[in-house]
Amino acid sequence: MTRSDDRFMALALSLGRRGQGRTWPNPAVGCVIVKEGRIIGRGWTQAGGRPHAEPMALAEAGEGARGATAYVSLEPCAHFGKTPPCAQALIDAGITRVVAALEDSDPRVSGQGFAMLRAAGIAVSTGLRAAEAAYDHEGFFLRTEQGRPFVTLKMASSFDGRIATGSGQSQWITGGEARRLVHAMRARHDAVMVGAGTARADDPSLTVRDLGITDQPARVVVSRHLDLPLMGQLARSAKDIPLYLCHGAGADRERTQAWAGLGATLLPCAALGTQLDPRDVLQQLGRAGLTRVFCEGGSALAASLLAHDLVDELVGFTAGLGIGAEGLPAIGALGIGRLSEAPRFDLVEVRPIGVDILHRWRRPES
Repeated sequence: MTRSDDRFMALALSLGRRGQGRTWPNPAVGCVIVKEGRIIGRGWTQAGGRPHAEPMALAEAGEGARGATAYVSLEPCAHFGKTPPCAQALIDAGITRVVAALEDSDPRVSGQGFAMLRAAGIAVSTGLRAAEAAYDHEGFFLRTEQGRPFVTLKMASSFDGRIATGSGQSQWITGGEARRLVHAMRARHDAVMVGAGTARADDPSLTVRDLGITDQPARVVVSRHLDLPLMGQLARSAKDIPLYLCHGAGADRERTQAWAGLGATLLPCAALGTQLDPRDVLQQLGRAGLTRVFCEGGSALAASLLAHDLVDELVGFTAGLGIGAEGLPAIGALGIGRLSEAPRFDLVEVRPIGVDILHRWRRPES
């Protein structure tokens, strides 16, 4: 691998990220076509998951693709779905070398795309920027291998870890710059998820605003009894922006029918004590095609996800104010008696965002 290979793969990865939040259930892949050191084609997976990145880049390259090198952030697909295999498209275009970051874990593809390319006489190199690509595609891999989406848990809190005052006031703890960044983070996830308490208290729309986004993420509300306002923002927009309601078997029949009539998708989930089982909630979301979920609380849902080891990334925005013990904690009761029982994460980033501090944490490598 050369320095140029690394540079072109970095570009392929950055192109792939343009599709994050809009390509589910497919992975957000990037592709760059290079000939004689010059980029002649760029592509990334389009909204809805197709066209894939490779045919997009090949279309831009045209006849120039013959004898060129393709850099892709994931193994080209080898199966016939709604479109022909991307591996075959690269073969037909006359590509002579493929550099791929990772093998696809989808059993329909895993290794078969590379085998097709090699059988056609194409030189294949893998592993370049593999760790970076694995992070970008982690949601797709989790859904393929474990049936659940990648979960980012975001919390905006006071210095003493409160997300609202004792009276319930929460707008706004953090400043405008932090809130704008949250909207950018929403846009790179397939769905934004909250618990029923947050949906009732805040009447949120859970949309991306002020960033020129046309393809909105789906919205998810976890509500065992489906006791949500039928005249709120979520209800009014359910026909226009996907809304998934995760509820228990005992939810009121009239309410389920009312929400279905409004355009929401109802996902019955298993109960665990007095709450919904978060493991089954994520399995149901995975079956719906979601690969990346951005959870914005509240405290009970955050505690449930943490208690069952279902959080892959923590994003915290901490403001320089104190609310006090009467305020609502960011995380509900976990029943922890010893520090060794507490879920721990590895710090990966800290930086100021306006008047607040962003800190990002990742699940430790096993």
